[in-house]
Amino acid sequence: MKTFSATPADIEKKWIIIDAEGVVLGRLASIVAMRLRGKHKATFTPHMDTGDNVIVINADKIQMTGKKRTDKTYYWHTGHPGGIKSRTAEQILEGKHPERVVTKAVQRMLPGNRLSRQIMTNLRVYAGAEHPHEAQAPEVLDVKSMNSKNTRS
Repeated sequence: MKTFSATPADIEKKWIIIDAEGVVLGRLASIVAMRLRGKHKATFTPHMDTGDNVIVINADKIQMTGKKRTDKTYYWHTGHPGGIKSRTAEQILEGKHPERVVTKAVQRMLPGNRLSRQIMTNLRVYAGAEHPHEAQAPEVLDVKSMNSKNTRS
């Protein structure tokens, strides 16, 4: 029996929509990363983008366990001397772009290479319930019902 290796002709991409309202951030990010990478498929090939296109809605209503909402800090550097800056997860979620928390969590669960930068283009995250991808007829993936630990009230 030979090992299967997917070619571009073998790849079938689906559109999946996930509602993040009340879902724990890390659990959501791991499921999304797995779907983006294509590891849920029997045709998974490590060097090919075999994953699905994922739409995450209600990213501003994500939950975090413990005190992560106030204590988790996101750092970045401006490039100038002494230019390190930081914001807490709460500040980002209440700010202009709350979807960046979900995007960063998913990005950090993927390997740091060219392929994962290409895979990240298949992720669309929206703060509200509206999204412009109705024409793709996305299938709903209910993350809440997968495991009781996926949600917090």
